[in-house]
Amino acid sequence: MAPVEAPTSGTVAQPVLSAPSEPAAAPATNGTVITRARSRWVPVAWSELAGLEQDNLAQAWSAWLKSCERSATMAPPLAALCPQVRALSIASSQEQLDWLTTRLQPYRVESLQGESRGLLTAYFEPLVDASRTPSATYSIPLYAPPAGLVSRKPWYTRQDMDTLPEAQAALKGRAVAYVADPVDALILQIQGSGRIRVAQSDGSSRTSRLAFAGTNEQPYKSVGKWLLDQGLVKDASWPGIKAWLAQNPQRQQELLWSNPRMVFFREEPLSDLDADFGPRGAQGVALTAGRSIAIDPGSMPYGAPVWLASNGAQTQLQKLVIAQDTGSAITGAVRADYFAGWGAQAGDLAGRLKQPLQMWVLWPK
Repeated sequence: MAPVEAPTSGTVAQPVLSAPSEPAAAPATNGTVITRARSRWVPVAWSELAGLEQDNLAQAWSAWLKSCERSATMAPPLAALCPQVRALSIASSQEQLDWLTTRLQPYRVESLQGESRGLLTAYFEPLVDASRTPSATYSIPLYAPPAGLVSRKPWYTRQDMDTLPEAQAALKGRAVAYVADPVDALILQIQGSGRIRVAQSDGSSRTSRLAFAGTNEQPYKSVGKWLLDQGLVKDASWPGIKAWLAQNPQRQQELLWSNPRMVFFREEPLSDLDADFGPRGAQGVALTAGRSIAIDPGSMPYGAPVWLASNGAQTQLQKLVIAQDTGSAITGAVRADYFAGWGAQAGDLAGRLKQPLQMWVLWPK
């Protein structure tokens, strides 16, 4: 999964999954303030982490084990913890908590200017019904990369693909599947990956994953911002966008063409085990619903355990999560994108979540 879109006010946060740079090794802590490129970490007492004893740490441990599968991508002090993390995977929650409080030191994440409050958004993996062949119901194609697509070289825009014969000729035979709703297709493209559920001839259905395979290298333009800038909506979440389109179907193409970027996919089989996890994040590991976050690598390294606290109208969160992804809009010290999972419920949360955030990195003593 490698979306490259940057969200704006009211839209879903867009993770970017291009290959990250190597994480910088943090200096020894010794209870002192740690300064990184875009953040500073201030040591605090464990008592500052409200709700720690009530969290289901086993769920977080599952995500942590995923990071340890790619320990080479982690800062050395974190990678050194992995043998103990694996050994504790079958321990009780109390044993895991005791190990955390003995082995690690919590650091409050702040901006370089000392601000400890930031912003939490969310993203998700869409699940969309699809067909292998076009029909009156399923008419919107999702494409594999066309021949001749070159990285970092602009290709045809979204509007060009719908109108120019030469663009349509290049896309002939490249449809992976067809969906019914063009907004669902757009959400898949903005999220950068998703799941499609295709009916089989025997009446069963088969679900597979569409993984990011490239873009047309055109600039991303937020359809939510397009609506807001024209004063057409006040709610630019995906539910709000769909509601506006239901009232203004004649402007659907205009809305879609306002974003020239197109994302291309490759289809991957989805085993029962894979289905329990999300797509791969920037660290290269499968994301865990409710326990993986996207962060600014200049604020904290991949694989870092993080205590997250966020209270707002959409949800109240106090939980251990793991930094496993990044995104073009995820910049700054106290900034995270919460992986909500897949399907409609996760999509609703991802489309609306935008609330205050505090974070604490748990770092080896």
